[in-house]
Amino acid sequence: MTEPVRRPARSSPFGLERDPSRIVGFSDAVIAIAVTLLILEIRPPDSRHLFHGLVTLWPSYLAYVVTFMLIGQVWANHHVMFDQIRTVDRTVLFLNTVLLMDIAFLPFAAAVLSRAFRDGEGQRVAVVLHGLTFELAAILFNAIWEYARRHPRLLVTTLDAAGARAISRRFRLALTWIATGTLLGALLPPLGVVVIAAFIPFYWLPIRGEIDRRWPRREGGGRP
Repeated sequence: MTEPVRRPARSSPFGLERDPSRIVGFSDAVIAIAVTLLILEIRPPDSRHLFHGLVTLWPSYLAYVVTFMLIGQVWANHHVMFDQIRTVDRTVLFLNTVLLMDIAFLPFAAAVLSRAFRDGEGQRVAVVLHGLTFELAAILFNAIWEYARRHPRLLVTTLDAAGARAISRRFRLALTWIATGTLLGALLPPLGVVVIAAFIPFYWLPIRGEIDRRWPRREGGGRP
């Protein structure tokens, strides 16, 4: 039985360049742990007043759903990004590590958000903390992608300039959208949460750059 052939690491001014499969696998594991920790922050209420207790936990449900779906977006678009990156160097490894550190912080930010709305105090600070945590993730996404774009050796050869720009536009939009929600949350906390939550359905839309152009189209459109 022959062993699988591994592509050797290639040297660059920023250290050895490696296949990104391990960085993607490690990132998937960290993200999976982060979304799992979210539910652990929701404590069962007193069974003597169960219905009322379940209703009063609505801030926890809200923080859970919004944060889970936003982390899900991080996961999906992380794959979109690394589908276009064929090799990584130490700069990408470092930036991705900081991104994962930020993601691992999100269960705490969600717990702070839910408690603030449940207690009716500190809501502005909680929304700003939650928003800034996602804003940092957006900054790091843009940093990784723009670094890769400026070093074409890291990208797959099938990605054209239009596709790269489409991905950049989507990632830059996250910066503005989340920052706007965070600033509004400092003034009107519920509005800030609504604006950030409104980002969820839009960001799940496919990006032009992730569409595989190698599939020929029929006259009527669609894949064969």
